[in-house]
Amino acid sequence: MASRYLWRKYADYVYTKWEKTILWDMVDPYRRPKSFTPLVSIYVVAFYTGVVGSAITEQLYKEKYWEDHPGEAVPLMKPKFYGGPWRVYRGEVPMP
Repeated sequence: MASRYLWRKYADYVYTKWEKTILWDMVDPYRRPKSFTPLVSIYVVAFYTGVVGSAITEQLYKEKYWEDHPGEAVPLMKPKFYGGPWRVYRGEVPMP
């Protein structure tokens, strides 16, 4: 008796699921496109997080250099996450 009830419930579920699929397949072309606002805002936040992080890193580098060499000009900071060749147009390339 219980198994018959469960099979009936399962059959009703499968049938109504199929009905819902058919209905939404007809409505789908007229649906509004999804918004890109959350994705764009995540990218903007990630970009500015990187900008603020690099500014803090550079400031800490300058303060440490000034503690060790007071009164001298601070040389350019070497890139941390880039090991390839890079040019400096106004200034000297730091020693590796």
